[in-house]
Amino acid sequence: MSKVIIGEKEYFKGVKKIQFEGRKSDNPLAFKWYDPKRKVGGKSMKSHFKFAMAYWHTLCNTGEDPFGPGTKVYPWATATDPVQQAKDKMDAAFEFMSKMGLEYFCFHDVDLIDEGDSFKEFGKRLDKITDYGLQKMKGNNIKVLWGTANLFSNPRYMNGAATNPDFNVVAYAGAQVKNALDATIKLGGENYVFWGGREGYMSLLNTKMGKELDNLAQFLHMAKDYARKRGFKGYFFIEPKPMEPSKHQYDFDAATCLNFLRQYDLMDDFKLNLEVNHATLAQHTMQHEMQVAADANALGSLDANRGDYQNGWDTDQFPVDLYELTEMMLVFLEVKGFKGGGINFDAKTRRNSTDLEDIFYAHIGGMDNFARALVIADDIMRNSDYKKLRKARYSTFDRGQGKQFAQGKLKLTDLYKYTQKNGEPKQTSGRQELFENLINQYI
Repeated sequence: MSKVIIGEKEYFKGVKKIQFEGRKSDNPLAFKWYDPKRKVGGKSMKSHFKFAMAYWHTLCNTGEDPFGPGTKVYPWATATDPVQQAKDKMDAAFEFMSKMGLEYFCFHDVDLIDEGDSFKEFGKRLDKITDYGLQKMKGNNIKVLWGTANLFSNPRYMNGAATNPDFNVVAYAGAQVKNALDATIKLGGENYVFWGGREGYMSLLNTKMGKELDNLAQFLHMAKDYARKRGFKGYFFIEPKPMEPSKHQYDFDAATCLNFLRQYDLMDDFKLNLEVNHATLAQHTMQHEMQVAADANALGSLDANRGDYQNGWDTDQFPVDLYELTEMMLVFLEVKGFKGGGINFDAKTRRNSTDLEDIFYAHIGGMDNFARALVIADDIMRNSDYKKLRKARYSTFDRGQGKQFAQGKLKLTDLYKYTQKNGEPKQTSGRQELFENLINQYI
């Protein structure tokens, strides 16, 4: 994508298209590591990552928090007419993406346009803004990585959406998902996400957990069947998160989600959309969550952000930890990338970052850090003893009775006889510090 898309009004004045200038550049509005054409592991960086803008944080985050109102007044949010305001926001989105070189975006339905006073009005508004979106997408390479419905913000969903104890709310959520699926399909979306922000409970005293999980599965099957009949070929993603806003959410972590998908026969159509900050809240590392998903052939997509380790909530900051990202990219390269998805910056500039240029600085830094981590991880995989050391640690399963055990050819009595003959095993070091030093050496 070469051209910069400007609507009737240019919102990010003074910012030209962000170029790759290399690590020696002092230009804060240039990439130091992310070169979209650079080949790493046989694929271009652009193909590896499929970086996407998060509509909600990039264009809708005004910096409000529990202690005060927003600090940011965006020029695309001033129109009084909701349809015009939505069009202005979309103009800003396409200008930002084209200047950043981003070829994908993700959205909730209510990010595109406000709901209005009725369900029918919301549907009409969605039709209008998606018609406008199709016009904006003509003649350029900007696409939808995934769409979703916001089934957690409106007060109607205070007790959940698909897991709500009131069928009237479940039905409303289904109707909203239908419209969101229609919007995603209309815009050529490659995937569709379900995040269960209120799908959980605050107290078990008033909750029938089994009933709610059965209803959630039924809801997902209905949505999947509808989309398939509409010709949708992409994946559906579940996004794990352990808590917040609910005390306990049913999509707690990758393992919990996979267990749910297996139990309810959804594995063929659903993968996982993982988030770094959500992994932290579940007391996991992101590389752990990625490995769990990858081992189940369900590593679908990734929300790129981080938490503040001194805060116990979802701060959605842009990623800066190169060591963490390198460990993530080691998993990423080993399993040969995502199943259908990409990397979406579900991250927001800080409350006191109030200049429009700050949005560019944040995305440039995030993309550069992922690119640098990918290069480091590829270097480790190709030029260090990393793979050899890992293989050696499990070498006893590659020969003799260890190999027979791995192939399922031994019985418990065989292990008994083996131990009687060989006695106490020798200690074998895990060499953790050696592995940790490898990453620092290649950084």
